[in-house]
Amino acid sequence: MPKLDRWNVSIVTIALLMALPVLVVASFLLQPFNENWTHLYDYLLKDYITNSLILMVGVSAGVLSIGITTAWLTSMCEFPGRRFFSWALLLPLAIPAYIIAYTYTGMLDFAGPLQTFIRETFGWGPKDYWFPEVRSIGGAIMMLSLVLYPYVYMMARAAFLDQSIAVLEASRTLGNTPLQGFYRVALPLARPAIVTGLSLALMETLADYGTVQYFGISTFTTGIFRTWFGVGDGATAAQLAALLLGFVFALLMLEKWSRKRAKFHHSTNKYSTIKRYQMKGWMAVLVVFACFMPLLLGFIIPALQLFVWTFTTAEEVIDASFFVLVGNSLMLAALAALIAVSIALLLGYGKRLRKTKVINTSVNVASMGYAIPGTVIAVGVMVPFAWLDNSIDAWMREHFDISTGLIFSGTLFALLFAYTVRFLAVSIQAIDSGLGKIKPTMDDAGRSLGLSPFGVLRRIHMPIMRGTVLTALLLVFVDVLKELPATLIMRPFNFNTLAVRAYEMAADERLPDAGAPALMIVLVGIIPVILLSKAISHSRAGRHK
Repeated sequence: MPKLDRWNVSIVTIALLMALPVLVVASFLLQPFNENWTHLYDYLLKDYITNSLILMVGVSAGVLSIGITTAWLTSMCEFPGRRFFSWALLLPLAIPAYIIAYTYTGMLDFAGPLQTFIRETFGWGPKDYWFPEVRSIGGAIMMLSLVLYPYVYMMARAAFLDQSIAVLEASRTLGNTPLQGFYRVALPLARPAIVTGLSLALMETLADYGTVQYFGISTFTTGIFRTWFGVGDGATAAQLAALLLGFVFALLMLEKWSRKRAKFHHSTNKYSTIKRYQMKGWMAVLVVFACFMPLLLGFIIPALQLFVWTFTTAEEVIDASFFVLVGNSLMLAALAALIAVSIALLLGYGKRLRKTKVINTSVNVASMGYAIPGTVIAVGVMVPFAWLDNSIDAWMREHFDISTGLIFSGTLFALLFAYTVRFLAVSIQAIDSGLGKIKPTMDDAGRSLGLSPFGVLRRIHMPIMRGTVLTALLLVFVDVLKELPATLIMRPFNFNTLAVRAYEMAADERLPDAGAPALMIVLVGIIPVILLSKAISHSRAGRHK
């Protein structure tokens, strides 16, 4: 049993607060189901489950095929443009799925430029030709795959770069071709990392709201919104959220199982330069094409479309109200990043000071929010905050005949709390990495000079970890800027952000007007992508190019 000092109490308390939304949502499974749930069960739940599973299977195929192929080519093959593609293939990560869905709908829909060009060129009418429907479950799978494959790409590439050259060379001496060596040696060795990347992509798929709602696909996230806002039934919405939570935890268990089941270690500390396969002639052309297409479809075309829309609507869209949106978004993102990183510093340093099972478990509990969809977090925050507001209001009415109204729910405080729960794990991972590089003797030296634990953190660790802390701040900042479902549910009245404005314009079929706010989100999102690319490129001991 750990000693009850300030660090232990603080860490356990924070962990309980961060776990509150998940516990609240899970508790609704123990409550009786009402007639709205019966209606959902009889008519809608099958569609929610079926569509969610189809999306997961389709996105799995998409991100695995794109991510693994490009990761292997940029890691183990030499071809024109390899260095460029090694970092550029991460750029689609800067575009939220709902934004790429808007851009392709604008380009490929019946009234879009491509179909209009076809009809005008050949003189065809609507029934004279067939064109794939972008607003479909197949279209959603394509959109999600194009922006989520970087999760598999970056994990697989880091694993390929970190593999022992001796094993790969032994594979070649045994007569394996490059393709056989890939399937028989490299791919099995990288399997744990690939499953981790796939789990992240599938969690984002389950969490997506903007894409599936815009394409008219019934999933758990759209069902939660309809039940909460359309029917006004918070209890049934929470029960749907609890079922979605079950899907997420199943993915977490799959990822944990994959890491336990297969662990691989280097048999030597000697690292040598990777001897890449030289691609020449038509093979080089084919490899460049394979790397260029995901980048073209996942970033270049959508970004160009956003630039065109922004340019054509700049006079009407970019006005004083637009800069208010920018200010609101930047303010929320900055506050959430500061709160999340401050709490991460407290948790990370507390775990360093108190290496006990209770503390480690508490930090892990506080970190689980990133795996939970924004809709679930929002429901889990709104329910207890609304209960607290109603309790305070009832007590004030009874004793002082005063109505307090909404003190917590529907305020920026509740929204920032939801952001912190959702993205705390991002900053904890960065802070843990930074603290792990500082020798324990530095702590001992600081304490011997009379510094308190906070003094050691402030005067020794913080200057050393300045880059790590800034990276954590930036990652949370961009994640908050892109977050849509939690913001839609919890934002105060008459308070908008860039993500919400882009969603509202698209929902009203004013796609060009969605260009400017969407482009701003994409431009800011490029920054952490560059940081991730540098980290992966330097992940192999001895460094390489």
